[in-house]
Amino acid sequence: MTALIWSPFADEASAEAAANLLLGERLVACANIVPGMRSLYVWQGERGEAREVGVLFKTDASLLDQATARLAEIHPYEAPAILGWRTDTAAAPTRDWLRSLVREI
Repeated sequence: MTALIWSPFADEASAEAAANLLLGERLVACANIVPGMRSLYVWQGERGEAREVGVLFKTDASLLDQATARLAEIHPYEAPAILGWRTDTAAAPTRDWLRSLVREI
C-alpha cells in the first residue's frame, strides 16, 4: 500500500531541504514541490494570510508514521501542518516504484 504526506513550507529552499533529507533517508520516494500557494488560516486566534510552498511526499504506507514524525522534527515551522494518509489504491508500477526506493522497516 502507498501513502501521501502533505505539508506547507514558507519557501522553496526549506521545502527542498526537507525533501532532500527525507529522500536521502529513504523515507520517501518522491516530493512534488508546488510553489505559489496562497494560504488563509487562523493561528493563535488571529486570521492570517501567507504565500507558501506546498509539498506532496510519496512513500510506502509502512513508512507513513516514521516519515511524518521525521518531517515534524525537521520542519522549520513551530507547529507545522503535516497530514498523512494511506491511499486506497495505486497503479502497480507506481506501487512497485515506491517500494523499490524506500527503505524497509
